[in-house]
Amino acid sequence: MSEAVKGPASYFPAIEKKYGRPVAEWKKLIRSSPLTRHMELVTWLKTEHGMGHGHANALVAHTLAEDSRG
Repeated sequence: MSEAVKGPASYFPAIEKKYGRPVAEWKKLIRSSPLTRHMELVTWLKTEHGMGHGHANALVAHTLAEDSRG
């Protein structure tokens, strides 16, 4: 039996379905943005890409966590 996905990644299937782009593409957009602070990136996804707060927050949190690991 597989373990349920938890944390920000649990939003990924809904994000892909609702916004029509794979998560990898959203992460690439986040990484290419000149913005670096968490809430700046969340606000940018919401205003420029029409994303809801929870989805934007999950993508940014997951992307920044990956990048900080190294």
